Amino acid sequence: MFRGNQPTPHHTSGIAIHDLAARLRGLPPSLGPVRLIGVDGHAGSGKSTFAGRLARALGGAPVLHLDDIASHEEFFAWTGRLRTQVIEPLARGEQARYTPYDWRTRAFGAPLPLPPAPVIVVEGVGAGRRALRPHLARLLWMELPAEESWARGRLRDGAEQREFWDGWIAAERAHFTADASRPHADLLVLQRPEGYEVLPGPGAAATADHGVTLSDGFSAMG
Repeated sequence: MFRGNQPTPHHTSGIAIHDLAARLRGLPPSLGPVRLIGVDGHAGSGKSTFAGRLARALGGAPVLHLDDIASHEEFFAWTGRLRTQVIEPLARGEQARYTPYDWRTRAFGAPLPLPPAPVIVVEGVGAGRRALRPHLARLLWMELPAEESWARGRLRDGAEQREFWDGWIAAERAHFTADASRPHADLLVLQRPEGYEVLPGPGAAATADHGVTLSDGFSAMG
C-alpha cells in the first residue's frame, strides 16, 4: 500500500510495451472520451511498477492509484467516492478532481486534477471490481499468487507495518471472494526476469480479441 520506496527496476522491451500501448490507444473510448485501463492484482504484485511503465509508453498517460482513493476506514468501500470524484466528471468529458489519502497521516489531502486524457491507467487492488468494470476499456491482471504478492508487500513495507498487513490481507481475501477481478481480466501480466509477458486473460473471449505474439517476451491480444 505504501509507495514511499522506489520499485525495483526491471528491463522491459520498449518495442514490446509500445506495441501494447498502441493497441490500447486504438481501443474505442470507454468513459466519455477516455480509454480507462484497469491494472488489478493482489497487494504487492507489482501493479504500480507496471502501470508506471505502461503510462510512459502511452506518452505520459495519467495514472490514478486506488491507494489514493481508499483509506484505513474504507479499504474497499470507496466506490461512491470514486464515482463522484472521478467517474462522473470523466464521463461528462470534464476534468476530475480527487482528494488523495495519506496513509501515514491518515488524512485526505487537497484535491488533485485528473484531466480527461485519451488514456488513463487506474491501478490498485479492486481496479477490476464489479462497479468499475463497465467503465474499463481493458482490464489487466498481475498474475502473481496471493501469498507471494503479500510476502513481497510485507518485505517492502517492513516490520512497522506488520499489523496493517494482517488487517489488509483479511480485507483483501474478503473483497476478492465477494467481487473477483481475475475471471474478468482481458490480459494477464506476468513478470519475467527479462521484463513482462502479457497473455490473454479469462475475460478475453468477451472482447472478441485474438492472440498475437509480440517480440521480446510479450504476448498480447490484437
